[in-house]
Amino acid sequence: MKKPKKSEITRSMLIRTATGKFLEKGYSNTTIREISNELNMSPGHILFYFPSKEHMLAVLADMLCDFQWQMMKQYVVEGHSSLAAACLEITAMAAVCEENEVARDFYISCYTHPTTLEIIRRNDADRSKLIYEKYCRDWSMEQFNGAEIIVSGIEYSSLMNTPSSPSLEMRVRQALNSIMSVFGVPEEAKKEQIETVLSLDYREIGKNILGEFQKYINETNDQAVEQLMEKRRRWRESRF
Repeated sequence: MKKPKKSEITRSMLIRTATGKFLEKGYSNTTIREISNELNMSPGHILFYFPSKEHMLAVLADMLCDFQWQMMKQYVVEGHSSLAAACLEITAMAAVCEENEVARDFYISCYTHPTTLEIIRRNDADRSKLIYEKYCRDWSMEQFNGAEIIVSGIEYSSLMNTPSSPSLEMRVRQALNSIMSVFGVPEEAKKEQIETVLSLDYREIGKNILGEFQKYINETNDQAVEQLMEKRRRWRESRF
């Protein structure tokens, strides 16, 4: 195997360290200085590779979108469609955000920063085209992109738990029903998908997501991390 370049090693090391800090303290509570101290590296050196903390979050959000989706598909019972996996993903995210303040901060940060929100919308628009195509046969890609502006807002609302928020189950039911309505899913199909997801141990699944993601990042070698970032960069550029 070709020896990784120094820049590849540094970038992957920064991503691993940032992942650990963001998932330990929360994205909002982590500073560039803390990451630099962890690596015995100057903040300026870090900013050479990533111009801001948000740029690191963007890389992680991009990688998490694909990792989380693959993970949800594994949890869905055989015989159910990818629509069930999409519903489970939202449900598991809402569950972990209710129970874990650090996880909530991480996900909410992804949905509130412009760069990461755009990444989420683009990923989800491509996926929604595959999932909902049979209900939206006449839709253009522009329409799927437009739908994700609405859908991402619904997802954000389901993750943001406040003292006046309804129960987790009610938020999930309302969110899933609203999202599937955007894509014209029939009532009976919506009810079936919602009941399927709520019958799963979605709280436990939610707890596992970010831990498994951190393990994945830590166990992926330097060149592989660099290749993943490059692959995602090319994919983003192809979307324009």
